[in-house]
Amino acid sequence: MHEEHDATFAPSPKDFNLMVLGQIISILGSALLRFALSLYVLDTTGSETAFASIYAVSNIPLLLAPLGGAIADRFNRRLMVFFDFTSSAIVLGLIILMAAGNTSIVMLGIVMVLLSIVSALYTPAVMASIPLLVSSDRMESANGIVQAVQALSAVAAPIMGGVLYGVIGVRALIVISCVAFFLSAVMEIFIKIPFIKREQTGHIIPTIAGDLKDGFRYVLKVPFILKAMVLAALLNLVLSPYFVVGAPIILRVTMQSSDNLYGIGMGLVNAATILGALTIGVFSKKIRVGNLYRWLLLIAVLCLPMALAVAPVMLNHGYYPSYILFMVAAVPIAMIMTILSIYITASVQKTTPNENLGKVMAIIIAVAQCAAPLNRYVIHKLKPPHLHSNLLHSHVQKTCLTH
Repeated sequence: MHEEHDATFAPSPKDFNLMVLGQIISILGSALLRFALSLYVLDTTGSETAFASIYAVSNIPLLLAPLGGAIADRFNRRLMVFFDFTSSAIVLGLIILMAAGNTSIVMLGIVMVLLSIVSALYTPAVMASIPLLVSSDRMESANGIVQAVQALSAVAAPIMGGVLYGVIGVRALIVISCVAFFLSAVMEIFIKIPFIKREQTGHIIPTIAGDLKDGFRYVLKVPFILKAMVLAALLNLVLSPYFVVGAPIILRVTMQSSDNLYGIGMGLVNAATILGALTIGVFSKKIRVGNLYRWLLLIAVLCLPMALAVAPVMLNHGYYPSYILFMVAAVPIAMIMTILSIYITASVQKTTPNENLGKVMAIIIAVAQCAAPLNRYVIHKLKPPHLHSNLLHSHVQKTCLTH
């Protein structure tokens, strides 16, 4: 028996708005927590290696995303309520341990791993819920709003975290994150998501394992889904980490940007990402699967002035021409990447049966996430050693999203 949409259920803007508001609170709380813990580890140990090791280990559970997708498809997708309550309980445990004076780097690493496990199970439930909460013609806009929330949180968390960390301290920031998870869960209780229970034969573990196999088979046998996964992986392999690590290297080392101009440059890239997410409703009318190559070709063309901006012949003409040329190309690339990502996500959501949607979205997310570290590793090896400290905080700000 396949899970079907409830024919009597009509998507309500109220339910989607509640989910978005819950996402804002939860993601911001999560980003603040990651930012606070990263600074705390650096301040406590003075070791960037210790932080990098903990961060790397805490990202391993993200590979569990397909399992989260199978669970989201098998059970009610209001499981996101349970996951937020679980995150709140984990952070509450951290607060109690810190109050008892049992703080250690190992303990913080365990907390980050547990939160990453919850995140891996949480994200597919959110992505698979969107098609049930909005009509088909609003799918791109809905995904754009969700992605804009994530991008805004990535920008706001370091700013808020940096100020609050110095004013109220790490423990108060952790308490705020705990409350944020709890409030998000309470709000999500009131979201109505249609659910028709699927028949289950046998124990739940082999059933979930069978669902996972079905999900991988579906991805491999449907050409469009397979191509979407490959495209997402390639974008994450080639372009996404470039803006996380490569662009800061160019601005700070190659161009020797001042703190203000460096901040403006990275801020413009973040703003382009948010703008792309918020304007997807306009651009989605012009994008088709058959013309995606044109948008990718446009990205390739825009990479040429970026390359010219760091060429010696251009750098010899002064700082500002290179800086301006680089940003004029980088900003539209960031915007186009966001638009394509949201369009592909919405297309997959529209074409995938509801009973497979959580698994399919989770598999695509997991493959894309696995592609990004390879590029980051290559850039990390190529960058000048003295830049490590500067880039570490930029990397934390851009990539430490729990959900």
